[in-house]
Amino acid sequence: MTTNPLAATTSSSSIMAPTIDRQGYWGRPTSTLDWCEENYVVSFYIAEFWNTVSNLIMILPPICGAIQTFRDGLEFRYVCSFLGLAAVGVGSWCFHMTLLYEMQLLDELPMIYSTCVFVYCLYECFKQENSLSLFPIAILLIFSVSVTVVYLQWKEPVFHQVMYGALVACLVMRSIFIVTWVYPWLRPLCYTSLSIFMLGFLLWNIDNIFCDSLRASRQTLPPGVGVVTQFHAWWHIFTGLGSYLHILLSLQIRSTYLKYRPKVKFLCGVWPTLHIEPQKTS
Repeated sequence: MTTNPLAATTSSSSIMAPTIDRQGYWGRPTSTLDWCEENYVVSFYIAEFWNTVSNLIMILPPICGAIQTFRDGLEFRYVCSFLGLAAVGVGSWCFHMTLLYEMQLLDELPMIYSTCVFVYCLYECFKQENSLSLFPIAILLIFSVSVTVVYLQWKEPVFHQVMYGALVACLVMRSIFIVTWVYPWLRPLCYTSLSIFMLGFLLWNIDNIFCDSLRASRQTLPPGVGVVTQFHAWWHIFTGLGSYLHILLSLQIRSTYLKYRPKVKFLCGVWPTLHIEPQKTS
């Protein structure tokens, strides 16, 4: 999540260690990236076990969020936001399970597409209900198609990362503007989302830069402790949660502008969900 807000899930500096990695069900990796988790250590059928199962946080909660949003009768763009995040989770699951190039694209390209949906929702949050703005849709569509075409021809992960980072930067700037000048009471949710996402990004970089040291430490640590050093899996968890909270923020901004009564509730006292109460009648 590849991350995307905010997926996804790539790096240009991951290094394979043949003395540690094993061969498994999906054969030799064909992806342009191979992460720091040792291949086929936990399961013969899953190349990177912890990097795979950690995507559940980007699959199950967004699906529930999409169902709740649909039931509340909110605009379809927000259903698409939740489903887009779930699509990134599914793609990332397939990528890390197989390390095949086709599955890598299934991870990385949905990160671009879903984040474009996030951008549209946040930049069009102060418009008439159920309205469509064709110009930003056209711009985002052209951007998505252009990134796809270029990336299919130029298989350079850094290009994908820069394009994804540009979209995330747009989200960050817009979010900070809204909670600074329009709805200041939403600052805690906004900054919590950003902080969690940035924590994931920090761990992603640590995983890439110190991969050799992390792999060496796992050879001496007990298995249960070594799992904690799978920082790319933590990247999935934190960016998945941060992206989910961003969608809640976007929904709360939109529903507040439309004069609904959004209310954050915690499932089992832990997981945040947004419920929209009917408008008060005079």
